[in-house]
Amino acid sequence: MKIHLVSGACGFVGRNLVKRLVSTTKDKIFMVDDLSIGRHPKEWLDYSSSRKYKDIEIFGEEEQLFFWKGDFRELLFKMKQNPGFIQDTYRIDFERFADVYHFAAIVGGRMNIEGDPMLVGLDLSIDAEFFYWITRHRPERVLYPSSSAAYPTNLQKQQGAVALKESDIDFQKNLGVPDMTYGWTKLTGEFLAQIAAKHYDIPIVCIRPFSGYGEDQETSYPVPAIAARAAAKENPFEVWGTGKQGRDFVHIDDILDFMFLLMDNVKDGSAYNIGSGHLTTFLELIEVFTDFAGYKPTIKPLLDKPVGVHSRYADMSLVFEKFGWKPKISLREGMYRVYEAALKRCAK
Repeated sequence: MKIHLVSGACGFVGRNLVKRLVSTTKDKIFMVDDLSIGRHPKEWLDYSSSRKYKDIEIFGEEEQLFFWKGDFRELLFKMKQNPGFIQDTYRIDFERFADVYHFAAIVGGRMNIEGDPMLVGLDLSIDAEFFYWITRHRPERVLYPSSSAAYPTNLQKQQGAVALKESDIDFQKNLGVPDMTYGWTKLTGEFLAQIAAKHYDIPIVCIRPFSGYGEDQETSYPVPAIAARAAAKENPFEVWGTGKQGRDFVHIDDILDFMFLLMDNVKDGSAYNIGSGHLTTFLELIEVFTDFAGYKPTIKPLLDKPVGVHSRYADMSLVFEKFGWKPKISLREGMYRVYEAALKRCAK
């Protein structure tokens, strides 16, 4: 019996991963989340039965999913004190986790990153405990989600912005300055991943997703927020900053596809971009959504809002050359899915 561990399992990426695993495997999944941002599994899991056992919830007649609510660091501490804590406490029979997906993090969009940077800095604490634990537990495979925020900000300015390639981060050379505390935590996580692979022989891969989005993403993120306002036909239409700042948008389904491919092929802790390779400004994004909605609003810039770097998009050439992978979902198709989801929420 395989059992996987997913930290941050109730956040946007985590719950989409869990749903994918449920739909494609019979493996068991141990989910961890404190629900500070994520949604309770009952809101997004399609199970008719669940039961409580001690302090966890178990889902499905076959008892495929287990949910432990709390700070991931607390669970890691318990497992550090007793390596068999989960097995002994919850009577789950396994020797070690198969795949471990580490999504537990404090993020929540640009307002958190710039408005409360020390809160985001707590991710250093989460990751330090996590990497120490995997070197002791020795799971079969590990996925560490880094971020495009780890890239040097001097490559993402209005003048001289370039497509960001994996080699722009080189731990043997000058790293440059990443994006705020969130970027520093992810850069540190990548460094620890390489140590885990090299010195402890842990099979691990890092991903650098760019601006991931999807139908069930929280409206604290720009894509679903803009979609909801377009569905409501907001006019004038507010945009943070001038709206000329751009990002590389990639659908969650494509992120998951490539993530699984990487786990099958990479074990040395190296990191790969996941993006479309195209830059889309927020003004262009608003135009896409308002076109779906059938109107042309007046744009109202909010120049007092945080906007981050001016230009952030991926160079996907290494990924294509090495793995032959490209995202399947076009910008317009993916955004239309998000718009339709926003319409349904508006109708309720």
